[in-house]
Amino acid sequence: MHETPVLLAQVGLAIVLAATLAYIAKLLRQPVILGYIAAGVLAGPAQGFGWLTPEAIEPISQLGLILLLFMIGLEIDLKKLRQAGATVITVGALQFPLGVLLGLLLIPLLGLPGTGRFATAYYAVAAALSSTMIVVKLLYDKGELDTLPGRVTLGTLVFQDVWAILFLALQPNLDDPRPVLLVMSIAKGAALVGFALMMSRLALPVLFRFVAKVPELLLIGSLAWCFLVALLAQWLGLSLEMGALIAGVALSTFPYNLDVIAKIISLRDFFITLFFVALGTKVARPSTAMVGAALLGALFVLGSRIVTVSPILYALRRGNRASAIPALNLSQVSEFSLVIGALGVGLGHIGSEELGTIVYMMIITAVGSTYLIQYNDQVFRAINPWLERFGLVERLASGQRASSGSLESPLRSLVLVGFWRHASSLLFELLSRDAALARLIRVIDFNPEVKDELDRRGITNSYGDVSHVATLEHAHVDEGRVLVCTLPDSILKGTTNLKLLRQLKALVPGARVIMTAERLPAAVELYREGAAFVYVPRLTSVRELAEIVIHALDADPVAAREVAERDLAARSEVLP
Repeated sequence: MHETPVLLAQVGLAIVLAATLAYIAKLLRQPVILGYIAAGVLAGPAQGFGWLTPEAIEPISQLGLILLLFMIGLEIDLKKLRQAGATVITVGALQFPLGVLLGLLLIPLLGLPGTGRFATAYYAVAAALSSTMIVVKLLYDKGELDTLPGRVTLGTLVFQDVWAILFLALQPNLDDPRPVLLVMSIAKGAALVGFALMMSRLALPVLFRFVAKVPELLLIGSLAWCFLVALLAQWLGLSLEMGALIAGVALSTFPYNLDVIAKIISLRDFFITLFFVALGTKVARPSTAMVGAALLGALFVLGSRIVTVSPILYALRRGNRASAIPALNLSQVSEFSLVIGALGVGLGHIGSEELGTIVYMMIITAVGSTYLIQYNDQVFRAINPWLERFGLVERLASGQRASSGSLESPLRSLVLVGFWRHASSLLFELLSRDAALARLIRVIDFNPEVKDELDRRGITNSYGDVSHVATLEHAHVDEGRVLVCTLPDSILKGTTNLKLLRQLKALVPGARVIMTAERLPAAVELYREGAAFVYVPRLTSVRELAEIVIHALDADPVAAREVAERDLAARSEVLP
């Protein structure tokens, strides 16, 4: 009977352990990456049973790291980066350098372990990066990706990836940080980026148009491009990982990038699992001092996000809520920080103790973020009174007031309580039928971007949180004869349609109140509480869809499609 090769046995054991512990992490509603790291800790020589040796799975796990960075590059859309808007660009450009500067100044005072001269720099960089994997998953589950705080959060994460590229370019030359060598590193990185972008304009479109016709070739061709640029980076004295990242960025604007991502993701997941397991095998046994230092580091991450994100947004007059929530969303250490730390160990810049502290910081902040993002609105509501007490009152765009509209305007017969996509479409429909209705409408919402657009269109509006009775009172909700809330409970923050209905009925007993429900039992309950009408989006929209489906059974619904296309072309909504 043949013995199982050592590499195969080690990889098999790593995958079995990683799958088991990742499943447990998922049951506990934690990121699966913690399960992978725990598998390495449990089976590694440093503090586990010694079943795995880092040297055995290290080479194959590096493939996972290269594929991870290639995929990160594929997801960086340079066109969207240019179109991100002043708010996102300003926050993204400043958050990382300010975070690193803050880390360099304060981390030595925290007493984090490490004797190497680069320990502080690595801690500062690691603490300045946030986890795309954790943030995107949690915001997607909450339906907040398309909100203003969500867009600022995602834009900042993309800019962090760009800053990470610059650090990867400098990383190999930190041992000899002479200005000439650092400039040479940046120049080599810029040359590699230039070469990759030139190829993406001239040669790759022709090649990929042919390759895209054969699914197997699309995968192999993409991987070939990834490793070509990675090897070129290594030849230039840069890291393989940086080359993979640049290769991904070069393909990110191609129409095939989503197909490439879909094909590579399973391959990446297999190898990246081994990378994080291998990382876990290197984590030093935690001492009381190390755990205490990691807790201090985690608190520093939270504090640094508040200091480097919120003031910028507040200065841009985005309002207290939109200034605070992105900082809370970004308060964790990134998986990219672990990558940079692992590369630092390989380069001899830091030791296993520093890497272990970064790993524990990541674990603490990842667990904390699960709750901090889930309850970000409640956290904001708890701290906002203190912010206002210290003078941080709501600031809106220059020249705006919290309530816009002529003081001599007539009573606002129709009040839209909260403003999101359904309200945007409703407003468009109402004004399309009768433009004079604009004088009778008031909107109450706390999205600064909505306020800007409503002001531009001359729609009276009040900036405020509809879950607060004081907001409803100050916004003159009592002027309304018809009060409409089109926000479902999954979008409302700090309240529900049922609670809001009761508040509105108490404030304006004679008004006709129209509320929204996602579930049928909720609609029945709202009717019982006195709603004049309950808008159930799925029922209203499905009636029109049913007619089209029935027609499509007999013939192509050409007429309906043409009407829909004309309608889409003609619509000019506040929220497109």
